[in-house]
Amino acid sequence: MSKQQDVKVVIGDTFLESFARLPSQAQKHTSDFLVKFRSNPTSAAIHYEKIASKLDKKVWSVRVDDTYRGIVIREEETGVFMLIWVDHHDEAYKWAARKRCNINPFTGAIQLYTVQEIVETVKAACIFGEVTKEEYLELGVPEEQVDYVRSLTSKDAFLASKNILTPDVFEGLSWLLEDIPAKEVIEMMQAERDKGEPKASDLRTALESAENQRFFRVVEGEEDLQAMLNRPLDKWRVFLHPTQRRIVNKDYSGAARTTGGAGTGKTVVAMHRAKRLAAGLSGHERVLFTTFTANLAADIRDNLSKICSNEELRHIEVINLDAWVGNFMRTAGYEARIEYNETALKNIWEEAIGEAMVDDMDLSADFYAEEWARVVIPQHAMNLAKYIRCSRNGRGVRLDRQKRQQVWKVFEIYQRKMKAAGKRDVHWAMDECRTLIEKQHKTLYPHIIVDEGQDFSRIALELIRGIAGESHPNDIFIVGDAHQRIYRHKTVLSKCGIEVRGRSSILRINYRTTEETRAYAFSILSGIDFDNLDGEALSNDKCQSLTHGEVPVVKNCRSANSELEFIVKQIRELEQGGVSLKDICLTARTHSMLDNYLQALTREGIRCYELKKEKTDDRQQDGIRLATMHRVKGLEFQYMFVAGMNKGVMPIKQVTEIDEPIARQEAMVAEKCLLYVALTRAQRGAYITSYGKKSEFLK
Repeated sequence: MSKQQDVKVVIGDTFLESFARLPSQAQKHTSDFLVKFRSNPTSAAIHYEKIASKLDKKVWSVRVDDTYRGIVIREEETGVFMLIWVDHHDEAYKWAARKRCNINPFTGAIQLYTVQEIVETVKAACIFGEVTKEEYLELGVPEEQVDYVRSLTSKDAFLASKNILTPDVFEGLSWLLEDIPAKEVIEMMQAERDKGEPKASDLRTALESAENQRFFRVVEGEEDLQAMLNRPLDKWRVFLHPTQRRIVNKDYSGAARTTGGAGTGKTVVAMHRAKRLAAGLSGHERVLFTTFTANLAADIRDNLSKICSNEELRHIEVINLDAWVGNFMRTAGYEARIEYNETALKNIWEEAIGEAMVDDMDLSADFYAEEWARVVIPQHAMNLAKYIRCSRNGRGVRLDRQKRQQVWKVFEIYQRKMKAAGKRDVHWAMDECRTLIEKQHKTLYPHIIVDEGQDFSRIALELIRGIAGESHPNDIFIVGDAHQRIYRHKTVLSKCGIEVRGRSSILRINYRTTEETRAYAFSILSGIDFDNLDGEALSNDKCQSLTHGEVPVVKNCRSANSELEFIVKQIRELEQGGVSLKDICLTARTHSMLDNYLQALTREGIRCYELKKEKTDDRQQDGIRLATMHRVKGLEFQYMFVAGMNKGVMPIKQVTEIDEPIARQEAMVAEKCLLYVALTRAQRGAYITSYGKKSEFLK
């Protein structure tokens, strides 16, 4: 190292994990130390001490305060100073005692790992079978750990090794346990690495690799450092997996689609994609980032502010599609407003049925609303002649020409009443908006990002196609997961003018949820067929979680009081174990049930913080988070309590009372998907509680 300005201070994700576990006072002292360390890591005031280990001369400790020590990898010849751990003095030294930090000669990955002492015991078959030493090395296993890996004879032993092996190695070996041959795993991992780059021989060069930036980040300045420390568990915003990074950075000739299960990072990819596209815009050009609900839009807007510069944010508009439609129509001089109240809409349908005098057909208001939203609007059949020619496949109730004429009378009266009230339902408003845009014959946004694409209706996706204009490079980027389809909109992208064939990706690695929670959540969806958002059945959607933990706790109680006692007991045990209340969320199916839990927990002396509509989670506020199951979509917490899962609540009563058979079945599937969504918000563990008769969905 020749010049002070050549110094690189690096934060490892292991440091962020250890920092998050510190008491608040220790975090403050560590933050103060880091400011000094970033300014000059070679200063005598840093107080380096050698670790009592001969394994790696690069491993040092530094004094944070009288009680705590940081662990640093120091490569002085290249000027790299890498913070990898912080802990109580004795614990920090114990953690670092057998650590090594090397660059893997086969993969080029910076690997921080523990060298284990292997004690000879009775030989048992290795859990990974007959994998050769050369294959282990190509998988990225450090040579010093090959014997240790071969000593793993059970799945439990392998899971217990997670903090001994490096994440890339643990990931590769996890695939072996899925009965994928070693050679296939090696090929898959090699395909994900940066091609054409020579393997680095020093940390400075290795840090230029996207693979290594997933786990180690160079601190660019004090603002950058504070951003990491303020939200240390949000590593997904900092470290992109190579598969995710390739999707983010790829240029597509037209629209593109990315699918994957809950926790695979679809929204993360979408946000980084928006950031990347925004960086290439100028003037008044903007990326439109849209999603289905106002809640998700607010959360995404907040998260983008943490990864984008002010200039990039200036070129990104984040808004849910309904709100965008309302804004556009007002700008165009369109005075009608969107009516969202389902009760108000149902009343208008019932009035229209009465005035049309079609009682002899014995069709409910639900039927007419479904027919309007799923047949009339998607096929733009706004007059009787067009409606008579409409396809009604899958609608269940057969309607001949004469019956369609009677049904149309109801539609005519419904339209007249809505227009007189200055209202439109959201489907009708989107169709009128689409018509206005198509007449303009221009591109409103060069790039559109669509999050939670599975929730969009056909007319919504046709509208997005119209907003984007004629097909052009990088025009529409859609992420979604049919397993999370909670609004019953099953659409085919190609039928909406969005062609993604040949431009599709799938994410298979779950970074959020433990394998045990993921497996339980998926079991709720057993027997349901899902699609890839483009009309094709999902046949190869296997997802693997990288973390493991306890199987979700399912508890049925005799009464509401006993359920509350159980929940309170578990919350207090988690809190005593060091879990912050703000990292725990309780969710319920309805607002009224949620209010009951909020009041009951408050009476028990547990601080509560309700996540309300269109407001982001203020992490400065302490307290267990409470939210409806729809509100938690897109969020994540260490622990989830899915409460009140009683018969008649999940599925909700309104679903079981739907008259139309196909609509009722679709709604039942959506309820199961909603429970799947709620459970997969959990990072470390989940509790599912009920009282009286439990939901038929629970195992």
